[in-house]
Amino acid sequence: MRYKVFGEHTGLRVSELVLGAGSFGTRWGHGAEPAEARRILDGYAEAGGNFIDTADSYQFGESEEILGEALQGRRDDFVLATKFTQGATPAHGILATGNSRKAMVTSLEASLKRLKTERIDLYWVHFADGVTPAEEILRGFDDLARAGKIQYGGLSDFPAWRVSRAATIAELRGALPIAGIQVEHSLVERTTEHDLLPMAQALGLGVVAWSPLGGGMLTGKYRRGEAGRLQGFGGRVFQAENSSQRSAILDEVLTLADEIGATPGQVAIAWVAAKGSLPIIGPRTVEQLADNLGAVKVRLTPGQIARLDAVSAIAPVFPYALLGDPGNRQRLSGGKFDLLDLPVMPVA
Repeated sequence: MRYKVFGEHTGLRVSELVLGAGSFGTRWGHGAEPAEARRILDGYAEAGGNFIDTADSYQFGESEEILGEALQGRRDDFVLATKFTQGATPAHGILATGNSRKAMVTSLEASLKRLKTERIDLYWVHFADGVTPAEEILRGFDDLARAGKIQYGGLSDFPAWRVSRAATIAELRGALPIAGIQVEHSLVERTTEHDLLPMAQALGLGVVAWSPLGGGMLTGKYRRGEAGRLQGFGGRVFQAENSSQRSAILDEVLTLADEIGATPGQVAIAWVAAKGSLPIIGPRTVEQLADNLGAVKVRLTPGQIARLDAVSAIAPVFPYALLGDPGNRQRLSGGKFDLLDLPVMPVA
């Protein structure tokens, strides 16, 4: 496995695939027993993986508990990321959920105990709660970093305008930078590309992409009658094959996989990686892990990427439809757009 520096605001070197531990445990009624989860972690480590992503809410705290036991004696070999916002169990009340500093600190202390560690390497705000200002989140991150309890902070599932504002405030105040974002991104969920991905690239944020397989849909297993997340998680974190375009996307993935001697899942993960994100793999079994890890050997050609881009294309939204209009581009460049060398990086 190869390694990448996580964004432009850290020197953190992370593996090209992230191990998602959402299936570590069975308290949700679907997942991996502790022994199987341990084997998955061991297999990931043996392949060179060093970036683990979990959350206090995953399997109602069991994911963190399993990792806490499994990482004993090798904690420093991994970048350990976890999240807060929802609380570890449905019983968590109004003060222990959301993004407030009180919820942040309460959640962090509980996560540290479950993970049996003194620090979290990357602490994510799991979801935007719609009420906590960026200033409060940033002050919380800064205090925890100064106390040595977190190394980096990031925002998961936030709108682009809120991420950009938080990143700018942190920069101007000399506070702990926003290190990265976590977003859903796959061949069947590309709306992230409207604002979030260009923003992250322009601001130098690391990007972690969850559900690169569309909840398993892009493996083709649901066409074979398998259940997986369709039933196991009650249809959550799952993209259905519910449109002609999605059927065409899966058809193209299956065709391309057959052409290059890879599995459909490996093609789907490789496409996300080719877009510059770090895909999160979330295997429930050792067999699924082996298939996911095979994606690092798949290097799609520009032509193959173009085929997948074309079949999964999304319609532009305002203002990008307006700004991308050929006539407008010519007028904005004095009629010389075709002669203009554009910046490689998006401008902020």
